[in-house]
Amino acid sequence: MTMIEISLPGGSAEGYVSGESGPGVLLIQDAIGLRPEIERIADRIASWGYVVLAPHVFWRDGRAADLAPTVDLRDPASRGAFFASGVGERIARLTPDVLRADGEVWLETLHGLPGVTGTAVGATGYCFGGRIALRLAAHRPDEVAAIGMFHTGGIVTEDADSPHTEVPRIRAAVLAGHADNDGSNTPEQIAAFDAALEAAGIDHRTAVYPDALHGYTMSDTAAYQEEAAERHFRELRELFDRALKK
Repeated sequence: MTMIEISLPGGSAEGYVSGESGPGVLLIQDAIGLRPEIERIADRIASWGYVVLAPHVFWRDGRAADLAPTVDLRDPASRGAFFASGVGERIARLTPDVLRADGEVWLETLHGLPGVTGTAVGATGYCFGGRIALRLAAHRPDEVAAIGMFHTGGIVTEDADSPHTEVPRIRAAVLAGHADNDGSNTPEQIAAFDAALEAAGIDHRTAVYPDALHGYTMSDTAAYQEEAAERHFRELRELFDRALKK
């Protein structure tokens, strides 16, 4: 378990690394950022026999500690205030072109970590990080063999570059655990995403987790739901073991 510096055009980003040996896994943070909770999830995945890299995707906006919340996000009001403090603007600046460029660096860094075996990698993303995982799998289909997407909103939009339009370009197996109480991901959007996966013939499993809020995996927030979080770990491990440990 260590924090590394990742060199990028225009600066550098922190990256949390966990695991001694095994296939590589890219863990893409939620909108709150790289923090101890993300490190905890990385450690859990690494314990299954993987080497995990969790990059600080908001590196252009400041260091991870500078952007970290200073309030207790387990309080609903504080959580809401944090998300209203510029989080949306940071996400909006990560355009598809920016994500493709950064994603190439994340993958190159992951492949170069000590102990990483094989060339196929997995990616798991939380909140908007699920959209990044999907776009990265479409951009590098020969490398990304499995993606997890958890409480990911905005998968299907009316924009020409809606994330779901990337589906025909992926080869990865997909696991999507949707929250059933998520205003950013309606039943209609979930159905449209499922239809895109079916039409493209993608190996996939999607499910709506009952009584789950957006952010249900994150134990440092008011949205945490232990049952759904533990289910996500079980299903993600099955996906990675099946796709990456053939």
